[in-house]
Amino acid sequence: MQTVVEKLRFLYKPYVLAVLTIGYIAGELGHYLIGVTSKATAIELDYGDHACQQNHTEVHRHMLPQQCAEIDVEHDCHRLHLNGTVYCEWNYNGLGLEYQLLAGPSFIAVFTVMGVVLGFAADRFNRVRLLTLCTAVFAVAIVFQGTVKGYWQLILLRMLMAAGEAGCNPLATGIMSDIFPESKRALVMAIFNWGIYGGYGIAFPVGRYITKLNLWDLGWRVCYYGTGALAVLMAILTGTTLKEPERKSIGEESTNKAKVPLVKVLLQPRVILLMIAASIRHCGGMTFAYNADLYYNIYFPDVDLGWWLFAVTIGIGSIGVVIGGIVSDKFVAKMGIRSRVACLAISQLIATPFAFGSVYYEPLWAMITLGISYFFAEMWFGIVFAVLVEIVPLQVRSTTIGVFLFVMNNIGGNLPILVDPLAKAIGYRGSVMFFYAGFYGISSLLFLLTMFFMEGPKPVSVDEGRSQVEMGHENNTFQPDDFINGVGGPKPNGYGAVGKRPAESSRL
Repeated sequence: MQTVVEKLRFLYKPYVLAVLTIGYIAGELGHYLIGVTSKATAIELDYGDHACQQNHTEVHRHMLPQQCAEIDVEHDCHRLHLNGTVYCEWNYNGLGLEYQLLAGPSFIAVFTVMGVVLGFAADRFNRVRLLTLCTAVFAVAIVFQGTVKGYWQLILLRMLMAAGEAGCNPLATGIMSDIFPESKRALVMAIFNWGIYGGYGIAFPVGRYITKLNLWDLGWRVCYYGTGALAVLMAILTGTTLKEPERKSIGEESTNKAKVPLVKVLLQPRVILLMIAASIRHCGGMTFAYNADLYYNIYFPDVDLGWWLFAVTIGIGSIGVVIGGIVSDKFVAKMGIRSRVACLAISQLIATPFAFGSVYYEPLWAMITLGISYFFAEMWFGIVFAVLVEIVPLQVRSTTIGVFLFVMNNIGGNLPILVDPLAKAIGYRGSVMFFYAGFYGISSLLFLLTMFFMEGPKPVSVDEGRSQVEMGHENNTFQPDDFINGVGGPKPNGYGAVGKRPAESSRL
């Protein structure tokens, strides 16, 4: 007779996915909370820029004789009134160079370096123990962010948080790859990586409304205490209830392949262009992530957009990710790798004018255009890495992805620091437009240029085509011996050095 444990064994896999995903959401929530709580944090910790801001949300902007944001002198700010009531205040606005350093470089610099280190460690040590340690580290760092008394304490704790969170993706990905069968792996990875949107989207209502409640007279600090407590719980569950799975081989096992020089792979024009385009696109997304709440609070102080931003980022952003993967896998991939890149270029091009609209229009149309923009813009991430794994050899695939992420996160995550100096020259709205919507458009052009360096579809025989369809993956863009003699093109007979067909030699 089966025991209760044996009967419930089928629940273990979804339980692992739930624990890992919730832990990832907690980490991303801690990462993005600063963008929503920055004004309250700056007022208390004394950092960033001062500005004239509307202090009565019950007063509508169209009723005011002059907008607060138009004033850049403190004395003039205090003189503005409506029927004898002063409606502006001169205070910290949560922006400035100090904020941009706090949101971007302090986190990204540590996150990218530790991501590479922990990625290597994941192949050599017990992943569950490492993940437990990483989750505990960023959990404690988030909790202590609620206790800080100064700006530099916050900087150091965000760096510590980044060190812990950097291990979440590589460690969790390895664990799930060994637990779930290949037929469910793509869906599982999609659910797990939704944690990025979950944490980012939840940050809007948590950072806005929990701070306003001022529970126990702690204000914004409660957001960090609560998020850190959730992360601590996930660290405990990870360490006490998850088991290190047996490592399983994924994809090709051949040991007869010639070693492919990593440098030659990275110096391919198509890899370099794809990396630059992805970095520019990532900068656009991070600019919006770090500035959205502050931007809408400054320009529309009388309109509460917290739940709108939550719905758009989590709901529509998540749908865009899924749809992008479906379009790429089911339709575009059948037309060759070049069409995948075309999908990138087209999706970002469509998203660009709507991204401009989201920072140009009044609140209603700003949210409508933001939703449309998000739907198309968020298709990019999955497709970029689908392209990358198909244009690099298996032997250096993981290393190439690690280098790609390192470059993309450092460029895309650190460039938004330039929002502040440009804002002082052309205004905050113009600066956000340029680095957010403008970089969407620039990335679209770069993806389009990258497309011309990709292989087009190749004719295949009936038997070969049937074989590829049965395996569910077509990739004629890379052969295992492409770089043996320094030659980047495919072999005329369509076979690699070890006699395997392209579709066989490039499966993940």
